[in-house]
Amino acid sequence: MRRALRAVLLWALAWAAVGGRAGAEAPVLRLATTTSTYETGLLDRILPPFEARHGVTVHAISVGTGKAMEIARGGDVDVILVHARAAEDRFVAEGYGVNRRDVMYNDFLILGPQADPAGIGGTADAAQALAGIMAAEQPFVSRGDDSGTHKKERRLWAATRSTPGGSWYLEAGQGMSATLRMADEKDAYVLVDRATYLFQSESLRLRRLVEGDPQLLNRYGIIAVSPYRHAHARYELAMALIAWITSPECQDLIGQFELQGQQLFHPSAGGAAD
Repeated sequence: MRRALRAVLLWALAWAAVGGRAGAEAPVLRLATTTSTYETGLLDRILPPFEARHGVTVHAISVGTGKAMEIARGGDVDVILVHARAAEDRFVAEGYGVNRRDVMYNDFLILGPQADPAGIGGTADAAQALAGIMAAEQPFVSRGDDSGTHKKERRLWAATRSTPGGSWYLEAGQGMSATLRMADEKDAYVLVDRATYLFQSESLRLRRLVEGDPQLLNRYGIIAVSPYRHAHARYELAMALIAWITSPECQDLIGQFELQGQQLFHPSAGGAAD
């Protein structure tokens, strides 16, 4: 009896050791993604089921869209989840990425001081609102980091045919949450994605002033790094992640992800954000 128990114990220990080594050797998929998907907790909702099913660990790097693409161009990640469609299309056209897919969308808001000294509250045209801030020379905090939010801001400034500058225009060079806190501390205007705003809103003094303009639509896409450009990229796993994130099951998880009873992201793998 003792011999049998000892044999079972040794077998269990050996199995645990093998399992431990297998776990340690699980493949790693490197994902560069935006601060809004990371800081709001969305990745914690949608990645664990994928990791469990595929026996993979996803290492997420939270950076702005421009930085995510820079990292991907260097071959240091396998897949990117970003939000700047024109830049995404260039990334693919240049041969760095393949198989871009729509994932989800939300929108941007312009926040500002309670007193709204630039008088932009309720303005239907976001570019016109920025022009008003410039004309009044009221403090505006830009991310200034080539992120998707910064790219959107630059497009809005381009629509005004003006270039922002001067002591009123401040560049944070940081992620969205840090930029938002800086704007709040300075009682300044700021462009922010709705998900990050909702995540931070309870601690903010700034209020929503401009929203609903179609120019403020914020689309997210996922792209695999091209194996033709970087042979070491885990292309098969990247495509498995793309298949998961655009699947009906994951799209439902995205649609159900709420904060304060409000939906942070809207699924668009089926082309809903036209």
